[in-house]
Amino acid sequence: MPDRLPKLLIVEGLPVIPREVADALAGVYQTRGTSLADTKRFLERHQCDAVMIDPTHLVGLGHDLEESLTATLLESIGAGACLVSQEGEALWSNGRFREFEEVTQRKVLRMCVRAISAFQTAAARSDPKAPRAKRRVFRGGGAGRSLEAVISPVFSSKGVDRAAAIVRDVSIRERMQRKIDAIDLAGRELVNIQEESVRDMHVTQRLALLEQKVVTFAHDLLSFDHFAIRLLNRKTNELEIVMSHGLPEEAKAIILKAEPEGNGISGLVASTGSSYICPVVQEDPRYVTGLERAGSSLTVPLTMFDRVIGVFNVESDREHAFTAADRQFLEIFARYLAIALHFLNLLVVERSATREVATGTVEGELREPLNDLMVEVEWLREQAGANPEALKHIQRITGDVDSIRRRMKNIARGPQTLLGIEEALQRSEVDPALKGKHVVVSDNEPEISGIIRDVLSKRGADVTTFDTGAAAISALATIAPPPDLVISDINLGDRTGYEVFAAAKDRAKQTPVILMTGFGYDPHHSIVRASQEGLQNVLFKPFQVEKLIEEVKRALGETAG
Repeated sequence: MPDRLPKLLIVEGLPVIPREVADALAGVYQTRGTSLADTKRFLERHQCDAVMIDPTHLVGLGHDLEESLTATLLESIGAGACLVSQEGEALWSNGRFREFEEVTQRKVLRMCVRAISAFQTAAARSDPKAPRAKRRVFRGGGAGRSLEAVISPVFSSKGVDRAAAIVRDVSIRERMQRKIDAIDLAGRELVNIQEESVRDMHVTQRLALLEQKVVTFAHDLLSFDHFAIRLLNRKTNELEIVMSHGLPEEAKAIILKAEPEGNGISGLVASTGSSYICPVVQEDPRYVTGLERAGSSLTVPLTMFDRVIGVFNVESDREHAFTAADRQFLEIFARYLAIALHFLNLLVVERSATREVATGTVEGELREPLNDLMVEVEWLREQAGANPEALKHIQRITGDVDSIRRRMKNIARGPQTLLGIEEALQRSEVDPALKGKHVVVSDNEPEISGIIRDVLSKRGADVTTFDTGAAAISALATIAPPPDLVISDINLGDRTGYEVFAAAKDRAKQTPVILMTGFGYDPHHSIVRASQEGLQNVLFKPFQVEKLIEEVKRALGETAG
């Protein structure tokens, strides 16, 4: 994309009105108009990239005037022009071509000789698909610039024995293309996350891997060092932070929704799906505080299947730091990022769905033999009569069948429950490591918090549960003394796991915290943020209850140590 629009001179007398032509070409050319009589004088004083003129004006002007006007046009087009013989001799050239260094001129002459040979071969074969012109981009013109030569055949009674070449500087266009190619390659690297490489990774590690790549590419290719990536939570319509770099905590804590008014530039972009360049943040009432001394910002939507899933916001401490080219680059990169985030989530969803399907299949396969087993149990019961020993064995078989059915249902429920509950609840001996320890549990799934309470209480712990994040945060500010351990889900509905973590640490820095989460995104970036500030561990539902006990004892032991 050039820094300016090419200049087009429109000579009056066209079959259409020049103003209509200018309006039709708006955004493609920067147009100027002149009369036929003033054309030569205008071109001598001003440089134009193209001229639009009615060809009938060139008829009957007289050979000298026609040649003079043609020469003036060729000198004014802003590109090098030459006529070359099949022997490689420059029969004519304009001033711009002669300004090129000698090595560049020789390159063009050699290209013309090869092109003439190709044109002659195509003409001899009467090939209707033969190109009417050849285009070649090469380095030349000094200072590592990129030039483009467009070579066309010149026909005479002898056939094609000459070629005309137009040579223009395309450095800006080529630099743009090279950068787009580099961003395209980086984008492909973003989405090239093989399942084998993430099979053993949990949600945090997957996002950390993607975040590392995003930070690297944003810096190396786009020169962006301050940015935030927010994903849209469709239940709440909030734009939740999933990645950020170089922004202060207060900027990341701002709550924004995908609404055009009152939610900053990010809210506008998310609601409209259109990118937005803010040249001077101090002059834009939509801007919401981000970088401490921000000068300008650029925000583009993250889209999948024409649906906005989030926004990518970049900030700079300089005013007018972002151009239309920057917007184009970031839009390309953002498309790949949206695919990568979608792909990572699909891996998790697929694995979760596969587990549920497999569990349902196994449950279906076991249903018939378990029913048959219960029929056999009833027969045995009739045969046993009043035999107490036989009845005891029959009762044990019945209990085992019921246990198998309950466990299969628990596995199918996934993150809504824990595993190994029955065995854990059967054990009631007090564990010295947990005896008398005050544990706060926060989970908006009452069944989960109830299971944890019952299991830890049987081991001797004093457990307090909360069904909302707000209640847990309020209690953590007043409980005296501070609890020995805090266990919290990440997605609490009203608050985030990070907020509970921060409240616990604000009260007592040494209080260990364990976070829990099910499958899917960590939409609030709780794990990454808390990990940087001393998070004890993360448990991914559904986990074994014994695993929880193991992590609880480790956390309390490390604190005691």
